[in-house]
Amino acid sequence: MTDDVDAALEVIENQISKNFWDYSPYPKQKEFHNYSSSKRERALSAGNQVGKTTCAAYETAFHATGIYPEWWEGRKFKKKTTGWIAGVTGESTRDVIQKKLFGDINTFEGGVLHKDYIVDYSRSRGMPDAIDTVWVKHTTGLTSIIQLKSYEKGREKWQGTSLDYVWFDEEPPLNIYMEGLSRTNATDGIVYTTFTPLMGMSNVVLRFWKENHQDCQLVLMGLKEAQHISEEKRERIVASYPEHERKARTEGVPMLGSGRIFPLPRERISAVVPEIPAWWPRICGLDIGWDHPTAAVWCAWDRDTDTMWVYDCYREREQSVLVHSAVMRTKGDWIPVAWPHDALAHDKGSGEQISSQYRENGINMLPHRATFKDGSNGVEAGISEMLDRMKTGRFKVAPHLEEWFEEFELYHRDNGKIVKERDDLISATRYAMMMLRYAQTEHEREDPEEDYDHYLEEDKSTVAGY
Repeated sequence: MTDDVDAALEVIENQISKNFWDYSPYPKQKEFHNYSSSKRERALSAGNQVGKTTCAAYETAFHATGIYPEWWEGRKFKKKTTGWIAGVTGESTRDVIQKKLFGDINTFEGGVLHKDYIVDYSRSRGMPDAIDTVWVKHTTGLTSIIQLKSYEKGREKWQGTSLDYVWFDEEPPLNIYMEGLSRTNATDGIVYTTFTPLMGMSNVVLRFWKENHQDCQLVLMGLKEAQHISEEKRERIVASYPEHERKARTEGVPMLGSGRIFPLPRERISAVVPEIPAWWPRICGLDIGWDHPTAAVWCAWDRDTDTMWVYDCYREREQSVLVHSAVMRTKGDWIPVAWPHDALAHDKGSGEQISSQYRENGINMLPHRATFKDGSNGVEAGISEMLDRMKTGRFKVAPHLEEWFEEFELYHRDNGKIVKERDDLISATRYAMMMLRYAQTEHEREDPEEDYDHYLEEDKSTVAGY
């Protein structure tokens, strides 16, 4: 019996090899596969139509059958496997993943996985031509299971059995991602995600992009790495996308879509800051936080051209005023600091105003909260002025300030309302810009009390709540 099974499997392996062993991954695809040997979580953040779904479909076929090509340096399962693969909706799972992996549902031809490896399958209820589960012949002679799912039915549908692998095609909500990941804990399994990051710095993207979990690996793949796309066609594709979407759709770099508040590429405002002349006044903007970060931004003002230069920034969560102040003093304790209304709040421990605590720690806090000269402090007005400066070349940011540009690229609206998440450095910048009239050179700071008296005489009739 064993000899018969081995002989039958050898015939099937020869057939299947003609189909998916012919897969020759591009360097970025191969890099993504190979990381499966050392990382439990991987993300292929890629442009449109560069082969991200194809890449993951082949890997799924390898894990389900136990047949791995000679070039494979990634994780190898020596036993039958159980895996879940999923898309955003039932329709997208059927039309994209199912079609790529299994081909036509009536003939099981045209997909990555050869039909001779399909032992049986069951259809999904309530959706025409959709598959629920496929049983696949593994090289051990046993049967692997692939189950198709979607995100739209919620986290509860992701509870259940232990899995060897999970493939997310397009990024899922974080709670579903974590539920899928937990399904692989008992098996020390793997999770791989393929997506074009049109949702910007979502929580799942941040898990790979910024948080640097040791078991996570991000691989970027753009049009340039997709060798089946000619240079001429590549140029046409790039030109067809709106400017603010190009990095996401062609390079796999997270950006936001039309909801972006600053719909400009970073290159429009990025500029190497010149050596700051002594006569350029400076100001710092401070945003107060704890569970969300406290953030500070340092700016210089070229009065001749009315250009605001952001040259340094700082962002840290769950640290005391003492710690923040120590960092801020190293940037120049003479630089005036603009701050928001919530710095008037009293610290729960000491009962002292937060702004007063910063003053006591050597920070040159301006005497009143950030407002425009007429006393207003509207967020929309501040954003409008920032955007106007950006468009007219009067707002520049040092190119090395990646944290600042991260916020710049994800700052967006949802249903017309500003999303108040990860906007700490942007808010600090807005406070600095609102109080730019109080920027000073180091020489102008010789008599701060006299200067502050002058400011207050100028503004106290218009500053509400002073």
